[in-house]
Amino acid sequence: MAIEIEHKYLVIDDSYKHTAYEQLEIRQGYLNRQPEHTVRIRTVNDRGFLTVKGKNTGDVRHEYEYEIPLKDALEMLSICEPGILEKTRYKVKFDNLIWEIDEYHGSHKGLVVAEVEIPEPGYRYSLPSFIGKNVTGDPCYYNSQL
Repeated sequence: MAIEIEHKYLVIDDSYKHTAYEQLEIRQGYLNRQPEHTVRIRTVNDRGFLTVKGKNTGDVRHEYEYEIPLKDALEMLSICEPGILEKTRYKVKFDNLIWEIDEYHGSHKGLVVAEVEIPEPGYRYSLPSFIGKNVTGDPCYYNSQL
């Protein structure tokens, strides 16, 4: 069983760009956006992924992700519910954790959110200087709700 423990924050400046070790272009859509379980299709540069996520319980949820052929991912994006998201993801290493910072494009331009996965509930960690308000558990910032 795959478990994801993730915290989400708003970003207050673009200093993460100077320390990012990777930059990815992402398009994603949803075949199902029900709060109890979402089914997401995503392209990351030239790769495709199918992801199933369970409902959040605080900062914990079940997550299953599988790589699929890019051609299939592109075809599935065409049958997703309205609202395909496009974003640039920057990856930053900070205090032994990987931070993923998403800059949204299109109708969500200006929204920048950082996520960090932690190894266990209650794990203590430091925040990089670009981190603002904690929005973990706020459905307004779930990708499936944007």
